[in-house]
Formats: sequence, C-alpha cells, structure tokens
Amino acid sequence: MPHAPTGGTAPADALHGLTVLAAEGGGTQTVDPSGPIGQLIVAALLGIVVIIVLITWLKVHPFVALTIGALGVGIGAGLAPDKTVTSFGNGFGATMTSVGILVGLGSMFGRMLVDSGAADRVVDTLVRRSSKAALPWTMALIGALIGLPMFFEVGLVLLIPIIVLVAKRSGVPIMKIAVPALVGLSTMHAFVPPHPGPLVAVSTVGANLGTTLAFGIVLAIPVIILAGPVFARFAARWVDIPAPDMFGSRGSGAGSVPSGGSGPSDPAHAGREARRGPATQDTASLPNGKSDFTRVISEPRSPSFTVALVGILLPVVLMLAQAVREAVAPDAAGGWVSLLDFLGTPMIAIGIATVFAMVFFAIGGGMDRSAVAKSLEDALPPVAGVLLIVGAGGGFKQVLIDTGIGGVIADAVQESGISVLLVAWVVSALVRVATGSATVATVTAAGIMAPIAADLSTPETSLLVLAIGAGSVFLSHVNDAGFWLVKGYLGTTVGQTFKTWTVLECLISVIGLVGVLIAGVFF
Repeated sequence: MPHAPTGGTAPADALHGLTVLAAEGGGTQTVDPSGPIGQLIVAALLGIVVIIVLITWLKVHPFVALTIGALGVGIGAGLAPDKTVTSFGNGFGATMTSVGILVGLGSMFGRMLVDSGAADRVVDTLVRRSSKAALPWTMALIGALIGLPMFFEVGLVLLIPIIVLVAKRSGVPIMKIAVPALVGLSTMHAFVPPHPGPLVAVSTVGANLGTTLAFGIVLAIPVIILAGPVFARFAARWVDIPAPDMFGSRGSGAGSVPSGGSGPSDPAHAGREARRGPATQDTASLPNGKSDFTRVISEPRSPSFTVALVGILLPVVLMLAQAVREAVAPDAAGGWVSLLDFLGTPMIAIGIATVFAMVFFAIGGGMDRSAVAKSLEDALPPVAGVLLIVGAGGGFKQVLIDTGIGGVIADAVQESGISVLLVAWVVSALVRVATGSATVATVTAAGIMAPIAADLSTPETSLLVLAIGAGSVFLSHVNDAGFWLVKGYLGTTVGQTFKTWTVLECLISVIGLVGVLIAGVFF
C-alpha cells in the first residue's frame, strides 16, 4: 500500500489558493478550489446530510446514497458535471483496485474456513481444553480468531450456536460467554485488515497496511480484555437470562432464530453435511451374542487444529514480516528482501492463504474439487454490496479532493490545534450513529480525513485509520442490523440489548480511541 506523502500543505486563500493534497498512488497534486470556501463547506455539509437522509429515512442502499451524495457535492461545490463524474469514477476505480481484490480473496478464504470445518476444529479444540473459569477468555480468543479472516455478519452467525451450546453445557451465564466472543469479533472487524472497513481506510488515507495491521493487533489486545471478559462480569449481573433454546445441536437447525426473529442460517451447516464420511456401525453386545443396540455414526470431517491455525495466521505473519523488515532494515537489499516484500504484499499474502485453504483445508475436510469450486463461488455474491459501498466511498473521497473541499478541511483541522486522531474518531462516530453502518462510517470519515493524512508520518497515518475504525463501532442502536441480530439470537429485550451489545460496542470504540491517542503521543 502507498505511504503517506511527506510534502507539506500550502494554505489556501478564500478563492484561488493552492492546496497540496494526497493523490492516488501516494503522490501529490495541486488543486484549485472549485469555488469560494463558503460554497465548498455548504456543499460538503449538504452532501453528508443527503447521504445520511437517503440511508436512514428513505432506506436507499448505501452505494446509491454515496454516489448521489458525491456527485451532488461536486456539482454543488462548483465542479463541472462532467469533471465531477470523472473524479468520482477515478476514485471508485482506484479504491476497487487496491481494496476489491483483497476483499474478494478474503471472502473466499473465510468461506473455505467455514465449509471445510476448519473453523469448527479451532473452536471445538479451544473450548474442549478450557476450564470453566477460563471459558470467557477462551471465547474472546475464539471471537478474535474467527473474526480475523471473516466478515462480521458471517462470524456472528457462526459464533451464535457455539455461544449458546457452550453456555448450556458449562452452566456459565450466557453473557459471560457471549460478550467476550462478540467483542473479539467486533474488535477485529473495526481495527484489523483484511476487513473491508480498515482496508478502505488504509487505501483512502495512504497508510501502510503492514504497519496498520501490526498496530491494530496490538491495540486489539487491551480492547478485547477490557470490553470482553472484564465487562462480561458486569453484563452477566445486569442481564441474567438463560441460554435460549434455539439450537438443538450443531448443524441441526443451527442458525435459525427464535419465533419473531429473523436472520441468516448457520453458514457452517451445509458444509458439515457435505463433509460427512461413510456411516459406520457401533454395536454394543449383550451376553450370548444378543445385540443391545446399533448406533449409526457419521461425523463431519475437518482439518486438524494445526492446519486450521496455520491457515488463519498465515497472511498475518507474511504481512507483519514485511512491515517489521521495513521498520528494522529499511535500506536493506538483496534477494531475501525482495522475496519478503513480495510475500508480504497484501494481495499476495491473502492469495497464498486462499490457495493454502483450497489445498489443505479441502484435504482435511474431505472436499472434492467440485465442493471447493462451489465454496469459492458462493463466497463472492455476499460481498458484492460491500465492494460497491467501499468503491463509492473512494469516489466520494476523490470528489472532496478535486473540489478543494479536502484542503479546506485539512487547513481547518490543522489551524484548530485539535488532535487529528480525535477529529477522525468524532467524524466516524457521528456518521455511524446516524446511519447505523460501520462500513459507511469508515469510508465517509476516511474520505473526509484523507487530505489531512498528507502531512502525517507512516505511523501517524496508521493510527488515523485505527481512530476511524474505533469511531465506526460507536453506539450501535436500533438503526444497526447487528443490534437486531444479537437481540434475536440471544433472546434479549431491547433494553437488555442496550445494556450489553450497545455498551460493549461503546467500550470498544472509547478504549480504542484512548489507545490510539496514547500511541499518538509517542509517534
């Protein structure tokens, strides 16, 4: 990923000042504001309001809303209509080039993880080896591991049957099990690539992906501990409810929701059924050769725990290795440097993990070539909407830059003396609360903050991405689909969902912001 440029920003006057902004690919370009500063500010504010109203009131798809808002901002700011369309298209294409491939490969890897049984193997192994007291911590680890390669919604419906069954079998209050798992999942979604939100923020502000990944993992540790197992103790007292009777067994009706609820089916169920091996008979005999009963056994196959864990961590290790090399030996040369940089390139790292899953997950899970092909094919349709949203966010960002609005925002923030990281968090949090979408909040905030990143160092730009990610999960409430999914699956009331899910999302956001601000002192 391109690094933030180091060039400065020249102040803009009221009409025709020049502002040096980050252009696609990490370079710089000089932009003449398309109109008076007052007109630029009004156009930007009205554009954001239009996007929010379209999404929340008229229920327009975020892709359409972002497109309309971006074009409206460009024209309203005085940019010619044809140039506005060109600007939006350039931003859309650049974002899809840097993010689209990664999201597609990441989705394929996540689907293979589920369909092969590798996700089941990781979860079952960790839960089986945990004591009752350690279960909340284990569930936080499971949520983080499952959340590392998977989109939030898929991870959620995969974790819910695990949460319910672990609570039932262990006798531990369900909130002590559910809260840590949900925190692990949501924290990865907000802070750690290759999730679409962090990816598009990295691309938009020109951050280094390896550095952002490293910072994100480090930041996630205290966030998961405090908002997960620690907060779970209070949540279990505030909301003392039994585990819902929504899952008879893993893979048997799993993923259904209680009466009155709605939600996707368990994504692992079809894979389990497809991977069941030949039925075997287990006969218990009585004296004199009389058979007491015959039990038919047909258990799903799955990769080993080691293979599953290697697959999950492989892209992380490759990208981190490249980031460490850049930090420790930035001027190093030679074949090993070229190889490490190649393997650590995000597209290559995630691509290698996907091929690893196609081979080793499939072998361990007993999947044939047609099953692998079907799994990869099924992975792409669910992310089509996400790709369009992040692409439109990239187009919106480019319109802000080409009109000169980005330069006005950058100058205003720099002159105010307010922390850029705090401003990024506030912008992201406001859009999140208004729209209910973490992805929309991330792409919108990243577009607004992109010009400011031009004067930031590589570590500061990565912290900017994390500040945006922290704001994007703030105050989940009734306009957030995740709010209703958690409520329906766990069988809580609206008030109980606010006391648990909404509070834990706020904790993730605020603790993440505090961590980013502390790190900002050192960088």
